[in-house]
Amino acid sequence: MTQTHYDLVILGSGSTAFAAALRAQELSKTAVMAEERTTGGTCVNRGCLPSKNLIEAARIIHEARYPRYPGLTPAEMRVDFPRLIEQKDEIIHGYRKKKYESLTGGWFTVEKGHAEFVDNRSVQVDGKRITGEKILIATGSRPVVPSIEGLCDAHYLTSDLLTNDGEPIELRELPHSLIILGAGYIALELGQMFHRFGANVTIVERSQQLLAHDYEPEAGEAITEAFESEGIQIITGAVTHWVRQDGMAVTVNVETGGQTRELRTEKLLVATGRRPNSDNIAIEKAGVEVGKEGQVRVDEFLRTNVPHIFAGGDVIGREVSSQMATPVGSQDGGIAVRNAFTDGELRRVSHRIIPRTIFTDPQIATVGLTEEGAISAGRNCWCNTVPISLVPRAGAIRDMAGMIKMVADHDTEEVLGVSMVGNSAGEVIHEAAMAMHFRAKIEDFIDMLHVYPTMAEALKIVAISRYKDPAKLSCCAE
Repeated sequence: MTQTHYDLVILGSGSTAFAAALRAQELSKTAVMAEERTTGGTCVNRGCLPSKNLIEAARIIHEARYPRYPGLTPAEMRVDFPRLIEQKDEIIHGYRKKKYESLTGGWFTVEKGHAEFVDNRSVQVDGKRITGEKILIATGSRPVVPSIEGLCDAHYLTSDLLTNDGEPIELRELPHSLIILGAGYIALELGQMFHRFGANVTIVERSQQLLAHDYEPEAGEAITEAFESEGIQIITGAVTHWVRQDGMAVTVNVETGGQTRELRTEKLLVATGRRPNSDNIAIEKAGVEVGKEGQVRVDEFLRTNVPHIFAGGDVIGREVSSQMATPVGSQDGGIAVRNAFTDGELRRVSHRIIPRTIFTDPQIATVGLTEEGAISAGRNCWCNTVPISLVPRAGAIRDMAGMIKMVADHDTEEVLGVSMVGNSAGEVIHEAAMAMHFRAKIEDFIDMLHVYPTMAEALKIVAISRYKDPAKLSCCAE
């Protein structure tokens, strides 16, 4: 067994790992990343980048088929799904080479193979023992596979279906029908995408509404209305009892409203969440503590219980109020390495303001607390929701689906959270996030001059609703 020593050993090669390696390079520290799949991790290879590429293609098809403007003739575009997958892979290859692979060499490199701890100072990567002064666990997360009778014997898909480079789990043919178990962001994004490409899509969710966790109920109601208007079948309050492979099809037995149904589909997509990748790296040999959901336990400086071992990104789950998101992991990676090698004051990680977007149509975006979260935190809540139809730009572009909700402290008027469903919500939410970063109040959103007409005016309009009925104001009036 060969052995190599580095200043920093990183398990993983995703956004957290690369941010860490680059920061180590800035500090003149040697680093190595251990990766058993494709360099770059989930986001670039099978997550954010490929999904958003294909979602936009699906949007173009939908806009052509159902133009919003009278006077535009609908057009049916032919979908060459295998070619769409090829171009998706081309985008991934180019981006991965430019933003990941081309950065390696010199101060840091990548060791390919499965990594496991040997002890708290070293890991083994396919027979090679690597030691480090510091170690960073950045192994990310993977799709959750629920315990459902017959599922392990059926041919099911996960969100990894958007992978590339010849992995057998990549979906290269458009299914005629698709059942999706789950109703979180992955289920919604991929469900609408496949429906717009031409698949018959059914979403099956255990809760009574879409987006049951960490989102405002009004957001779930708005996206449900949008999906049903497109013809996507939604079954909520459903318990899946069993799954059976029937030749080339899959049968799913669900119970809802006291009645049992058997749903038959060409493909089954399991999108019931993600879990930290901490259970396949022999973490117990390092003595690192993990939580009940598999998350690596860390403090506010991203240190584990073993002082020289740090962790960040998806693998820490909801530790220190974190969320599984690429920019969160990237920020974590830089902070962890700074803290690992600094002789000065340590930097605390801050997960107070994390904007999120679900790239459905209309988009769903949120930052900060929901109304329920604010009340649970003991805040005296002023919370209000206004329809996107009150935003002038929404009317001008004939895209009025959605809502915006503001959550604020009734006494101090500090804005604690914003949720929006609507055109360009993913762009608008950043203004709310920046404002909340500086603890802005309702009046700050009102006093801020907004370009007219823009979707960002939605923030001003919902803030105005604290004092007036915005439906009775002229454009730009306060």
